[in-house]
Amino acid sequence: MTDDDGELALDAVFTEPPRPPSPPSTAAVYTREVDDTKTRTDWTKITIGLVGTHPLWGHYLWNAARAFATYLDQNAHIYQDRHVLELGAGSGLPGIVTALNGARNVVLTDYPDAELLANLQHNVEANTPDTLRDRVKVEGYIWGHHVQRLLDRLPSGHGMSKIGFHLIIMSDLIFNHSQHEALLNTCEHALASQIGDCVNPPCVLVFYTHHRPRLAHRDMNFFQLAQQKGWTCEEVLQRKYPPMFPEDPGDEEMRSTVYGWRLTRTA
Repeated sequence: MTDDDGELALDAVFTEPPRPPSPPSTAAVYTREVDDTKTRTDWTKITIGLVGTHPLWGHYLWNAARAFATYLDQNAHIYQDRHVLELGAGSGLPGIVTALNGARNVVLTDYPDAELLANLQHNVEANTPDTLRDRVKVEGYIWGHHVQRLLDRLPSGHGMSKIGFHLIIMSDLIFNHSQHEALLNTCEHALASQIGDCVNPPCVLVFYTHHRPRLAHRDMNFFQLAQQKGWTCEEVLQRKYPPMFPEDPGDEEMRSTVYGWRLTRTA
C-alpha cells in the first residue's frame, strides 16, 4: 500500500500478521458421585469456568482435579471445620468442594496472573452460596515464596493448632520438576503443626497423572525429596480415566491413571 505521494506507507514496510483473537472461555461440569442422603450438603454439580487458553495450562479441567474432587467429597472428615490451602489451583474445583463440604476457611492460590485469578474468583462466586463466600479467598502466590501472606488470610484464634493450614492440596503439579523443592518448602512452612494424638493430623494431598510416561521417574522424585525432608508418603488412590490426550506418546494406561498420595510430618 502507498500513501498519497506514492511512497510506501509504514504499515507496508513493517508488516505484521494480524494477531488471532484469544479463544473464548469454556466451561466444564463436575457431577458429584456421593449419595446426598449421607451428607450434610445438597449440591449435585459444579460448573467450572476455564480460560480460553493459557501457557500455565489453566484452560483444562484435568482428570486429577476430577478424581481429587471425588476423593475430597468422600473424605470430608479430613478437612471439615479446618483450614485448607490449594496450591496451583487452576480452576479451583478441589478447593471449592472442600468449601461446600464444611471447611472452615479455604485459600485458593495460583500464579499471580490476572486472567487466571479472575477466572478462579469467578468460579468461587458462581459455585459457593453467599453464606460461605467469606470463607473462601483467592490469592496470587509463587511456590517457595514466604507464606505469611497466605497465613494472614486465616482468622486468628482458631484454637485447634499452631497457626497454619490443616490440609494442603496439590493437583497435577509435580510434572513441574524444577519446582519440587519450592512446593515442599511452601508445604513445610504453611502446614499446621500437630499437637498431641490426632485422628486426622495435618497433611498434604498430592494427586497427579504421569502425562509424560518417559519422565515418570522424574515425577516420582518429588516423593523421594519429600522423604529426605522428613515427610511420610503413602499412596491413597489410583483411578482410571480416559486419557486426556489420546494422541500423546507413551503407555496409555499410565496416562489414564490418576494417583493420589498423602504426606504427613511427625514433627
